[in-house]
Amino acid sequence: MSTSLGIAIVAITLALVFYTVGVWSERGAGRLRAWHVVMFWIGLVFDTTGTTVMMQIARSGTAGAVNPVHAATGAIAIALMMFHAVWATVTLASHDERRIKAFHRLSIAVWLIWLVPYVIGMFMGMH
Repeated sequence: MSTSLGIAIVAITLALVFYTVGVWSERGAGRLRAWHVVMFWIGLVFDTTGTTVMMQIARSGTAGAVNPVHAATGAIAIALMMFHAVWATVTLASHDERRIKAFHRLSIAVWLIWLVPYVIGMFMGMH
């Protein structure tokens, strides 16, 4: 395994950890808190880092054929994570308790969608 691939795998796995902790602890708490929002942003940073490294590997031609489904779902997932983190920030800043308490529904939906490219990538890596 190349160093770049190792960095990408670790970064994307850390994204999974931070994002999962943020989403499910928010759900358990029953309301959005500032530290959940921080976890969403950290997850987004790690996912973007890992995806950027993976794209560099793909462009170099050392990774074999690029799976278009994985590429498309990965792009959608990052866009959704960005939307989610921004919307969480806006929701928390609004101080609207109803929105703060209902936010976990969006979080779980985005998390489930984010898992699709993660799982596809995991299976692609298993030869």
